[in-house]
Amino acid sequence: MNIRSKAAWGCLMATLALGVAACGDDDDDGGGGGSANTEEGGGGGELTVYSSLPLQGASRPQSEDVINGIKLALKQKGGKCGDYTINYQSLDDATAAAGQWEAGATSDNARKAAQDDSAIAYIGEFNSGASAISIPITNDGNLLQVSPSNTAFGLTKGGTGAEPGEPDKYYPAGTRTYGRVVPIDNIQGAALATYMQEEGVTNVYILDDAEVYGKGVAKNTQSAAEGLGLKVAGADSWDGGAANYRALADKIKATGADAVFTGGIIDNNGPQLYKDLHAAMPDAKLFGPDGMATVDFTKEIPADVQAQTFLTAPTLAPDELPPAGQEFYKDYEAAYGEPQNEIDPYAVYGYEAMGAVLDSIAKGGDDRKAVVQAFFSIKNRQSPLGTYDIDPDGDTTLSDYGGYKAKGGKLVFDRVIKTQAT
Repeated sequence: MNIRSKAAWGCLMATLALGVAACGDDDDDGGGGGSANTEEGGGGGELTVYSSLPLQGASRPQSEDVINGIKLALKQKGGKCGDYTINYQSLDDATAAAGQWEAGATSDNARKAAQDDSAIAYIGEFNSGASAISIPITNDGNLLQVSPSNTAFGLTKGGTGAEPGEPDKYYPAGTRTYGRVVPIDNIQGAALATYMQEEGVTNVYILDDAEVYGKGVAKNTQSAAEGLGLKVAGADSWDGGAANYRALADKIKATGADAVFTGGIIDNNGPQLYKDLHAAMPDAKLFGPDGMATVDFTKEIPADVQAQTFLTAPTLAPDELPPAGQEFYKDYEAAYGEPQNEIDPYAVYGYEAMGAVLDSIAKGGDDRKAVVQAFFSIKNRQSPLGTYDIDPDGDTTLSDYGGYKAKGGKLVFDRVIKTQAT
């Protein structure tokens, strides 16, 4: 059964089980923009799904693939859920001045969606630090927010990897309205520590970029590394606006570390950091999380640096995914003409985020609270990523991570890393 027929079947089953209209499955392209008022009483009309992703700076190509995944999911459902036409509107949470996501743009996007009477869901943000800004706004508006990529632990859970006050400070309404289809950083931290151990690392230096995501994934990775018996040579933050990192690299070299972990995003001068670390420590292995795992990152570091670079991302290679995942890559390539080995790992997460949102709309109609409840009621969902539940905190139960190497300016899948949360 291909993805299109599976999507239609899933919506049909929701109709039979709950007595509500399911998502359509015609061939109309529902990828347009704009908002419109819905009719009272769930009798049809138009609903808007917003996305908020960085469309400027280093993350733009990655976001474009995520948006393509979102549009593909909507198109395969015919742009409708029962009598509702679903309009999609893409928003940019980045600015030219910042060159990446920016707090003001992010809050503007969240308010635009929360205050739009036709809005029924919000897909975003790409960066966890941005979601720390938008979640309280969408939560106050009882608007479902689903991220295709956030992994920061503290957005949904407290404990190691979370900051004081997390996660409760993000939910002023007192209920959860935010979830994600990507495994969180206590799982990624465990995967990174396992990857290091498998690559023979004994002494790792931990860096972060001082942002919400970077600090969180660094804490989780350090905890997992220590749990596996790896020595932690030290910990520090890097300044994303610095011209170079030669002094920092020399400091790390002096500790005797045989590896460096860089918790952060490509936008914070990641390529320059890797170049300077490698120049000072040519034999050290450089490990990065999904925030660094982009094709553009690999293109910006020389071949000798690529050879020492190891990255993790929650996406597995197409042939490691279930049949629905393999079908997604075929459909994406056919729709956009992009070879499978050049599709960003997060494209399938954009696709699944929209798929989960649409199925939640099929159950909840134009009632924001009902749509939130439908998302949090997801159980045994068979998706291109595998079968998963959404737990009471809004997190997926998926746990496999992919290990990637940088080679020839591309992300090359290395292995499946099976871990348990630390």
